Amino acid sequence: MPNLNDMPIFELIYVIVNYGLGSKVLRKAKQHGVFDGTVFQGRGTVSSGLAKFLSLYDERKEIVLFGTDRKTAEHALVELNKEFQFEKPHHGIVFTISACSIIGTETYKCEKSEEGRGENKSMYQIIMAIVNRGMAEEVIEAAEAAGSKGGTIMNARGAGVRETKKVFNIEIEPEKEMVMILSKKDITEKIVSSIREKLEIDKPGNGIIFVQDVNKTYGIYE
Repeated sequence: MPNLNDMPIFELIYVIVNYGLGSKVLRKAKQHGVFDGTVFQGRGTVSSGLAKFLSLYDERKEIVLFGTDRKTAEHALVELNKEFQFEKPHHGIVFTISACSIIGTETYKCEKSEEGRGENKSMYQIIMAIVNRGMAEEVIEAAEAAGSKGGTIMNARGAGVRETKKVFNIEIEPEKEMVMILSKKDITEKIVSSIREKLEIDKPGNGIIFVQDVNKTYGIYE
C-alpha cells in the first residue's frame, strides 16, 4: 500500500448548481478530461437580500464533486465556466481545493509534479460543519451573525461510536447535516468561533468543523 505522503497532490472541484443540472455538469466535465464525479443534493440558504454573494437563489441545489490533477482541473474550470457562465447571477459557483491523494479509482492517474504551487492568492476558505439533523439552520444563523452570506446544506449519515442508539434493540444511526460555507479568509475565524459557541461543538456528539483553503473560484461576486 502506498504511503499517502508519497502520493501526488490533486484538485477537488466543487460545482454548485440549480437542481437538475448536475448530470449536465458531469457530461461537460468528462469532455474535458475529468471522468470521476459524484452528485449530491442540497439546498441553498441565502436569503434574497444576501443572494448576490453565492448566486444561490433557488433552494434545491446539486453539488458535483470531482477529483483530478491540477492541470486538468484548471482547463476544466475554464471550459465549465464558458458553458455554464458562473459569473452571471443564479448560474451557480465553482471552486477548487487541494487534496493529498485519491484512492478507490483507476481513472485518475498522474505523476508528481516538480513545479511548485506558488503562493495561494485566493481570498476564500471553505468551512464545513457536520452536525446533527435539524441543527443546520442554527449553523447558518451563527455564521451569518459573524458575517457569512449564507451556505449550502447537504444531508449525511453518521456512523461514529457515539452516534448509534438502540430502539427496541435495533441499532440506528441518526442522520446528519453538512453545511458548506464559502468565507472570506479575514472573517473565517470569526464565523467558526460563532458556530462553535452556538452549537457547543466541543461537547462530544455535537458535530465537527473543518476549514480548507480555496484555490480558484468562479461565480462569486459581491
